[in-house]
Amino acid sequence: MSPMDMREAQNQQEWDSFLAHQQCSPFLQSWTMGEVYRSIGQNPLRLRVQNGEAITGICQAVVVSARRGKHLSVPYGPICSDVSALELLLRGLEDHAKEQQCAFIRLSPFWPQERMIPRSKPAPLHLLAEHLWYLPLTEPDAWQQEQGERTPRGEEEMFMQLRKTTRNLVRRAGKDGVTIEASQHPLEDLPFFLTLHDETRKRHGFAPYSDSFFRAQVEHFAPRNECTLYLARYNGEVIAASIHMHMAGETSYHHGASTHRHSKVPASYLLQWTAICDALKRGDHIYNFWGIAPEGATKHPFRGVTTFKTGFGGSLLTLTHCMDVPLSPLYYGTRAFEYVRKWRRGF
Repeated sequence: MSPMDMREAQNQQEWDSFLAHQQCSPFLQSWTMGEVYRSIGQNPLRLRVQNGEAITGICQAVVVSARRGKHLSVPYGPICSDVSALELLLRGLEDHAKEQQCAFIRLSPFWPQERMIPRSKPAPLHLLAEHLWYLPLTEPDAWQQEQGERTPRGEEEMFMQLRKTTRNLVRRAGKDGVTIEASQHPLEDLPFFLTLHDETRKRHGFAPYSDSFFRAQVEHFAPRNECTLYLARYNGEVIAASIHMHMAGETSYHHGASTHRHSKVPASYLLQWTAICDALKRGDHIYNFWGIAPEGATKHPFRGVTTFKTGFGGSLLTLTHCMDVPLSPLYYGTRAFEYVRKWRRGF
């Protein structure tokens, strides 16, 4: 029997093929996402574990030089088909993090079931959304049942599962003259999104991604047909926009923005419904709205969008909480700082 082997990955096709065949295939662990990080100055570390001819685990990470503490960040990874691959990947992450003088490793795995990571502690803060709202586009639900034949759900069936208020707002947007366009030239049209996103950021006071990040994401994913920029127009003006990602049969609503000048025009409702219909036409099995606020949260940043997202029907997927692997005494200073920040924020 061949021993398991862990090393840096070199082959994009093998990497993405492994990811695509997992029950959950988060695009943040795709090879292309690593090139996005590279474009904004964060060279990706890509580790893979192989057992004989078969890959059994992958993990993509980037070094984050934050003021609160330099660390190795693992967004929605590792991805393992064999639990024994996890220890090898963790060793590789630790070696790289120490070489880069990181104080800790922060892992935010896309694991629906609670699992332990060796030598880890629950992080004070989350790295990514851990309460995901999603629409199963097939029966059975692909995120709940890994094996078996899947039957696509119909557009009419999906529409009737919308909350009554949401259905009415989708219809009203069309009657008001709102049109939705999937941009044929997303890089050229990206400034529409960037302008709206800046307005949305100022209105809600959240920490934004940089314009260079958005540009790199569209630049790398769009040529592979793995990214769609949607534009909602009203009286000739773009009043809402979104960036949706497509990976291995999963569509993710990753970024959204709108203007407050036409807040009574429900353009975002028609935009989302159009994106859902497009996902059905592609034969996707999951439509991922991304984060919502956990039940009972009153100060969570996703509280405002939770009613909007859940109005389209669907299910909740709760992921394993973000975990830290300490590598230096400096980590405990970061941990104390983040607990204070969490207390002040209230979430």
